[in-house]
Amino acid sequence: MAAIRKHIEAIVYFQGITEGEFAYLCGHALLRHFVAGEVIFLEGEPATGLWIVETGAVKIFKLSEEGGEHILHLRGPGNTFNDIAALDGGGNPASAAALSAEVTLWLLPAHAIHYVLAHNPRVALNVIQRLSRRVRTLVAQIEDLALHSVIVRLARFLLKQAGDASLVGPGITRTAIAAHINTTPQTISNVLHTLEDAGAIRFDRHRIVIVDETILRSIAML
Repeated sequence: MAAIRKHIEAIVYFQGITEGEFAYLCGHALLRHFVAGEVIFLEGEPATGLWIVETGAVKIFKLSEEGGEHILHLRGPGNTFNDIAALDGGGNPASAAALSAEVTLWLLPAHAIHYVLAHNPRVALNVIQRLSRRVRTLVAQIEDLALHSVIVRLARFLLKQAGDASLVGPGITRTAIAAHINTTPQTISNVLHTLEDAGAIRFDRHRIVIVDETILRSIAML
């Protein structure tokens, strides 16, 4: 249980839990394995709990009536997802699927989390604070989509990617990035070349390297 304990200790929600509560959560944790493209859960299904990424990358997405995909979040090692549904007992607000060739996840069942919440006020306060930040993040994401051009959104994504290991690696393709910032893979390719011509980035085989953060931040309007 050392692996799951390491993750629980790093999750803001569970700061301040007792040794007994640690043991309770670790004892109920389940390890799950998925391959690229495999669905982890579907929107609207009853939530099973809080998911934690051990290895690989996961996309959280919604499908339009026409079948178009919009990626809400990309999650990598150490990240959690489906927090809200695990906490409020409702259905999954979006779908999730594996992006990497191999994905290993931990599942903390909802009933185990609710037990800790009911017995530890510190954890309940942590949850309120963390979910409030999530709401602010979603508001900022909506503002980006509504108010900023593709080149601004992509520049912001690249800056965020540089500081967040969960946004790099196998599976984080141009197609995935396009679905995340609500555009097309071809547009992503075109805009990347525009950023390269501006001196903000360069290509190193399949990697995108930021060569002038000042220029990139200027384009990102930050």
